[in-house]
Amino acid sequence: MKLGLQLGYWGAQPPTGVAELVAAAEESGFDSVFTAEAWGSDAFTPLAWWGRETSRVRLGTSIVQMSGRSPASIAMHALTLDHLSGGRVVLGMGVSGPQVVEGWYGEPFSKPLARTREVVEIVRKVLAREAPVTNDGPHYPLPYAGEGATGLGKPLKPIVHPLRADIPIWLGAEGPKNVAQTAEIADGWIPLFYTPKSAGMYQPWLDEGFARPGARRTRQDFEIAATCHLQVTSSEEERRGVINALKPSIALYMGGMGAKEQNFHKNVFDRMGYATVTEQVQELFLAGERQKATALIPDDLVEDMHIVGDRAEVKERVARWEETGVTTLLLTCRSADEVRQVAEILD
Repeated sequence: MKLGLQLGYWGAQPPTGVAELVAAAEESGFDSVFTAEAWGSDAFTPLAWWGRETSRVRLGTSIVQMSGRSPASIAMHALTLDHLSGGRVVLGMGVSGPQVVEGWYGEPFSKPLARTREVVEIVRKVLAREAPVTNDGPHYPLPYAGEGATGLGKPLKPIVHPLRADIPIWLGAEGPKNVAQTAEIADGWIPLFYTPKSAGMYQPWLDEGFARPGARRTRQDFEIAATCHLQVTSSEEERRGVINALKPSIALYMGGMGAKEQNFHKNVFDRMGYATVTEQVQELFLAGERQKATALIPDDLVEDMHIVGDRAEVKERVARWEETGVTTLLLTCRSADEVRQVAEILD
């Protein structure tokens, strides 16, 4: 199992110390560095900025929101960065949710699986550069010939010859149908809440995708990149403090990400067996009672989602994640020293 550094997306201000984190990951043998986006910082620019000082680590997005750019634009970003990095890009994409897609990007959220399939097909056509790119699908028709069209649209090939036609495409997916489609059409999967305890829930969904005619990969060459926070602690008091500090983020995803009527993250926690808790957390969170919502997050859920403990516990827990089929563990680390410490423990 490889290690990746998960930088995530920015808060109110750009984070500090990122250059040192990335340098430590490169020097310590980490396989990759990943960035994310929500409705603030984008995923590509930080990779280009901090990735320029690296020469070995893969540079991945986890994830690019498909509705924020046309498929051709996504392909152009990936193509460009792949050249600049010498062929180290991993293109992670996902559909996001209706609040962001319709509220932030002003695009319809309907038919997310069909839209995902079209985006992947178009990106691959651009990168293959075998013919002018066309698409007959209803979501991203190329050339566009709908309302307001001039009729002058022309199928095009990218001017720049892609460095790699097979840039890995990993998809963020949470529900059964989406996970199965990911196993069918993608090179890898970026689950948000994959854990050792929940891993068995996903296996039939993945198997369904791998079994479909024309599936791109098999379980043997399909990548699974799971994110968690890893922190080495030296006392029970310190461990308790870290666990409590991780609860607000879980409460946010469980109760505040998405609408009450449709929160895909909450649905995952429901499937994991926490339905009673999620209802209460969502109700409190949406009522503005964030501290009360956070207090309801069970310790065992935090410890399943993240790796916190002394050196021996960390090694044992990491091995447990690897046994479930995770090929890359994307870690959130707070300092360059932590990055180096993790690499030394897991060497």
